[in-house]
Amino acid sequence: MSFLTIQTLTKHFVAKDSFGGSRKVLKAVDGIDFSLGEENIFALVGESGCGKSTVARLILRLIRPTSGKIFFRGKDIWELRGEALKDFRRTVQIIFQDPFASLNPRKTVFETLSEPLRIHRLAERRAQRGIVSDLLRKVGLDQDVLNRYPHEFSGGQRQRICIARALAVSPKLIVADEPLSALDVSIQAQILNLLREIKEQSGLSFLFISHDLNVVYYFSEAVAVMYLGKIVEKSRTEELFRKPLHPYTEILLSAAPQITAETAEAGLTRHKEVIRGEVPSPIDIPTGCPFHPRCPKRFDPCDTIVPRLEEPISRGYSERVVSCHLWNSYS
Repeated sequence: MSFLTIQTLTKHFVAKDSFGGSRKVLKAVDGIDFSLGEENIFALVGESGCGKSTVARLILRLIRPTSGKIFFRGKDIWELRGEALKDFRRTVQIIFQDPFASLNPRKTVFETLSEPLRIHRLAERRAQRGIVSDLLRKVGLDQDVLNRYPHEFSGGQRQRICIARALAVSPKLIVADEPLSALDVSIQAQILNLLREIKEQSGLSFLFISHDLNVVYYFSEAVAVMYLGKIVEKSRTEELFRKPLHPYTEILLSAAPQITAETAEAGLTRHKEVIRGEVPSPIDIPTGCPFHPRCPKRFDPCDTIVPRLEEPISRGYSERVVSCHLWNSYS
């Protein structure tokens, strides 16, 4: 049984036109499926606005899905009540994108990290200081910061405090929603290495959301590529980076900065290709394949027939699915 299972998950928002116009439906998440095993790292990648963060909010029960199911340890999370719901809240934690906005500026580090211990009644008051000190050491901070406030820290230090807060209740699953994007590049590697160490020491599972493909390659074991609310390709990370099948995935990988011996020596990064055109509005998704207006490999069925997310018809591609007429049967 999978640790976390997502089945045909959909979230639509109703948007009104200005000046009292007709209502339209914004398809933020449009029928996605994936599963995450225990002690595994699964990544969601894609451009901004593709629905990644909405998926995170759905999994955390912060918003209710339009349709579909989310199963955690075999139980539908929207059927949890009482102690079962409280246990879910403790077991599934999040690391937010912006460490500057996710900490209460009026609370000290000790107050921030001891709060979840009080809420879940995990430690008596006299034991909380020692537990908080241990959490700080685990994320690379000294206990002399206990009485300091968030404005006294750098971005990387704040994110370490946020990670410590997530670890305070001994979770089993951490949803990391773009945890590096607000940090300097020099700090990102430190935080990424810290997350990997924590995963290895604590046996955690991660749903890792990012637009940085180099980070995803280093950190994740399996990956799903999202576009306009749908998953267009899903694979083991090594296989996807070795041979991307969907044209969108191929261009994303090509557009990612790549360090070569020559460019590294010159202090430069090399870009191969960028995706042409703008992302269509999730209110007005194109007919057929959603990517076809920007796809360099489009052909007749792409304009009118929505491709299914299924195993490629070509042999030699195990444990992966792709939504593309180039690889699937459309008849």
